[in-house]
Amino acid sequence: MIKKPTRDGYGEALLQLGASNPDVVVLDADLAMSTRTNWFRDKYPERFFDIGIAEQDLLGTAAGLAMGGKTPFATTYGVFISGRAWEQIRTTICYANLNVKICGMHGGISVGPDGATHQALEEIALMRVLPNMRLVVPCDAIEARKATLGAAAIDGPVYLRFTRDATAVFTEETAPWQLGKANVLRAGSDVTIIGCGPVLYEALLAADELAQEGVSCRVLNMHTIKPIDAEAIQAAAAETGAIVTLEEHQINAGLGGAVAEVLVKHNPVPVEMVGIMDTFGESGLPGELAVKYGLTHKEVKAAVQKVLKRK
Repeated sequence: MIKKPTRDGYGEALLQLGASNPDVVVLDADLAMSTRTNWFRDKYPERFFDIGIAEQDLLGTAAGLAMGGKTPFATTYGVFISGRAWEQIRTTICYANLNVKICGMHGGISVGPDGATHQALEEIALMRVLPNMRLVVPCDAIEARKATLGAAAIDGPVYLRFTRDATAVFTEETAPWQLGKANVLRAGSDVTIIGCGPVLYEALLAADELAQEGVSCRVLNMHTIKPIDAEAIQAAAAETGAIVTLEEHQINAGLGGAVAEVLVKHNPVPVEMVGIMDTFGESGLPGELAVKYGLTHKEVKAAVQKVLKRK
């Protein structure tokens, strides 16, 4: 299995955009090597702006560039760009519906040794509540590149979440990507696992094990949290009758909550949620943290077995 950080897909997409769209500019907060924006900086230095460790200024400057007709990609760690600059995102960018792409790096616990202060576990909740915001969580480096290119083609605010650690590359170059349209990674009739981000690979591992036990799992890649693919969720509920959600994010107000909001309106079915259970992370190797916080295929499999009993 090839492994690659989703941030690499972002950096590759920026190079493509730099060549094809002269209005694309990139801003960073003194973390260019870590966020892969240094690839764009080295090739297009006149279109790169290092704002320093000043996230509010980063977003304010990006808003001004958008008002001037540019397509800015504002980039830094997700925990800081979504937290320290939330008011600028809300009032300056979303309220005015400005064409700013907000790129949050090092999402989830996979930041590892950097610890709780740098592990973004709340930004899905913070971003999906904002009017005019689109929210995308790519599952691998291939999808990260597609999502970045897709964000550039959309007029208005987009939040993109990327990860630091090298993770499995399990989507195909030829697979379609469309904002707001989930991808079926595996067909199934007994239960549907809906996930986002690199942790979705654990759903595929769980589905493989469950298939050997006679359980047919559908796996949906819900890469767009907002606007969410309500049609795919409703179809999964109607056709499989049970849902498990999986995310590297707080269980409160994340993907699971977004899926549940659709289901209670249209087709209530049993739901189990796998994610961070209302706690902060800690320092450790990504694999160790995944085990401690219950983000492996074992927890996904257990959730499937539990939800099937509730059908």
